[in-house]
Parts: sequence; structure tokens; C-alpha cells
Amino acid sequence: MSIVVVGSLNMDLVVTVPRFPVAGETLLGGDYARHAGGKGANQAVAAARAGGDVAMLGRVGADAFGEALVDGLATDGVATEAVAALSDVPTGVAFISIDPSAQNTIIVAPGANARLAPDDLDAARFAGAHVVLLQLEVPLETTLRAAELGCAAGARVVLNLAPARPLTAAQLAHVDLLLVNETEAAALTGIAADEVARAPERAAAALTDLVPAAVLTLGAAGAAWAEAGAAERGGDVARGNAAGAGGGVATGLVPGFPVEAADTTAAGDAFAGALAVRLAHGAPLAEAVRHANAAGALAATRPGAQPSLPTAAELAAFLERRAPHHEEPSG
Repeated sequence: MSIVVVGSLNMDLVVTVPRFPVAGETLLGGDYARHAGGKGANQAVAAARAGGDVAMLGRVGADAFGEALVDGLATDGVATEAVAALSDVPTGVAFISIDPSAQNTIIVAPGANARLAPDDLDAARFAGAHVVLLQLEVPLETTLRAAELGCAAGARVVLNLAPARPLTAAQLAHVDLLLVNETEAAALTGIAADEVARAPERAAAALTDLVPAAVLTLGAAGAAWAEAGAAERGGDVARGNAAGAGGGVATGLVPGFPVEAADTTAAGDAFAGALAVRLAHGAPLAEAVRHANAAGALAATRPGAQPSLPTAAELAAFLERRAPHHEEPSG
């Protein structure tokens, strides 16, 4: 498989609200909807719809939600042989509130996702992968083991640092590229959130003290990227802090695509999936980020998580209507 995704599968229960409640308040919302979700499954579907050859590795409960999630992945062409159904724990559920400005709050009950253990990962599942795409909604030790197996298989390992948590350089030893938003970048680098917002390229470059490359998403403003060093491993920038090995740090800022947002729940997952596809095809990082920006923008115009994720044809048409929007690298 070109892209292997190791991560969570959740059923999303979504409700619109006039505003987010304060502590202790009961608030009447609008009608609720049920959508397939989970960052892992969302990113697998996003990559498959963007043209990737994708396999998913995860856990669901032996219940109606789990069956629906696996069937949905298969419908989108994602290989699901490594998604097991557990009889003693429910499928993960996410409770999502969306306000009139399309911002959201999310509470996740992990369920079966918390049972995905390092020993459940078979090295054979990573053979032939070009990209291994990871997040942090399954146990950390499992994610780190997946990164190790992806590295051993010669894949480019991409970690979406969501939900945000601080990780050490040792924990990131097998990660090639970190994908973070402004909050996550602040948590990992110690740079103040307002400074991250003011100087995103600087923040992205700071992340190359930990990993060879980083992408920092900026919502509607687009994304900043950074790549460190000139030492190579299999055609990719070598793992570890390569800046001191020569070559410095190249950075860039790729503007976003203005759209009228309806629901930003899956915009980040759309971004990650499209980024993985372009990287799997060997695209330069700036080009991959531009495609990812387009995917995130399109997803934000539609309600729901997986229902909002664009197809390769939709992405191509969207990009064809827009002039090129990326700057030359600096550094």
C-alpha cells in the first residue's frame, strides 16, 4: 500500500449550537447528525479520495457503529483487513458542537481505540508503504511503534500532533515530518501562541530541531513549512536534527484559499490526507502543502467529517480555478 494510516475510528455525533455553553450551563442545540469520523479514519478516507492507495490499521467495537465505520472505509476504497472488531469494548465516539461561525468543540470517548497496542502492529502491514500517516488518538506507545515500523520499511513517517501533547526528540526519532496547528506548535516548541501566529515560518523552522521537516497549518491563512539539512536517506531529508549537518533550514509560506466555511471539523484531516498523497507521489513539500490547503478549504465548505472530504477530481477542478499560490523557499 502506498499510504498506511494507523489511528482512530470514531462515530461522530454532531450538534449545532447558537454558542458554546459555559461551565454548568444547559444549552438547547439544533438537530444532531451522525457521521463517520476519528482522525485516523478521516485521514485514511481523505487520502483515498485524493487518489491514494490506502490501508487503515485500527480497532472498533463489535457493534453497529463499528460495522458502519468499517463499511464506510471500504466503500471509499480503503483496505480494512487490519481493522479488528473487539467484543468487550464499544466503538469510539466523538461528541461535536458547531457554532454559527463554523468553529467546533470536540469531546472524544476513545472506546476500542484505546485498545490498539504496539503488539497489534505487524511489520508486514508496512511493507511497500511510501508514507505512514499517524495521529495521537490511539495510545502513544502504539503510535511510536508504528513510526518505528514505518521507518524500518523505508516509508516517510508523518505525524499529525493531534491532540496536542509535548513529545521529546527521542520519541520523535522515527518521524520524518510533523504536521501541527498553531496550538500544537506552541505546545511542542515552547514558543508563545501569539508569537507562533506572528512568525509561523520561524515556528516551523524551530520544529526542525526535533524532526527533519514540519508543516504548520494556519487555518484560512494557509500553512508554513520548513525542511532542515542536506543529508539524505533514500531521497528524503535524513531523520534527526539535520540543520547542524549542513544545508540550513528552508522555509516557506503557502497562502490558503478563501472560502465560506460551513464546518471546519475535518479541514485538518483533509489537509493531512492530501498532503500524504502528494508526498507519496514524490512532490516537493511546498507543492504538497498547496494541494493540502485546497483539500482543507473544500472540506470546510461542507458539513460533517468524512462526508466533507473532497475527491481527486474536485481538488483538480478547484486548483485549476485558482492561480498558483506559493512562495519560493528561503533560507
